[in-house]
Amino acid sequence: MPTALITGASRGLGAAIARQLAPTHDLLLGGRPSTELDNMALSLDGASTWPVELTDPEELEAATEAISSLDVLVHNAGVISWGTVEESPADEWRRVLEVNLIAAAELTRLLLPALRHAGGHVVFINSGAGQRVNPGWGVYAASKFGLRALADAVRVEEPALRVTSIFPGRIDTDMQAELNALEGGGDYDGTRHLRPETVAAAVVSAIHTPVDAHPHEIILKPTGRR
Repeated sequence: MPTALITGASRGLGAAIARQLAPTHDLLLGGRPSTELDNMALSLDGASTWPVELTDPEELEAATEAISSLDVLVHNAGVISWGTVEESPADEWRRVLEVNLIAAAELTRLLLPALRHAGGHVVFINSGAGQRVNPGWGVYAASKFGLRALADAVRVEEPALRVTSIFPGRIDTDMQAELNALEGGGDYDGTRHLRPETVAAAVVSAIHTPVDAHPHEIILKPTGRR
């Protein structure tokens, strides 16, 4: 079976993508070492953990050396940030850009030989914040606008690869509940947001698109209905 590496695969959207890709792919589940990550791998046939700190260049390089061929790379790992530009010091910009943009760029760079070998597909999980900026979202949006530019650059520089950016609206995850609290949004109502399984289905659909087509971007917005 083809091989897929999914970052941030221990829970939320990453776990949903893993579950839906498991029937057709051997999986490398990326994430920080944890019981959650181990249990995910145990629950899926053909899945292995890939416990790597993405912001550690030496660890990342060592972890990618053994990957000689890779059919799918899903960049799902990310962190949130909320606060005005006035409230966001340089350390916060560095923290968010390091995880959401720089780590994705470096992982892609290191895995380009393996992706070229397989004629692979790179999927970037972006956000509505990668297309517009709301008050308090400057740092996070900057990282996602940058991620879109990264995807666009890889797409034009690597014509043998397919590169897809996914732009979902708010997803009902633990991260969304945390963001709701930061925004002072009151009681959290996940039913207003996209289900992780719905976004995962769009990701998997893009990956399974026949090779005569190249899905560049997919935008998903919640309807508020379940």
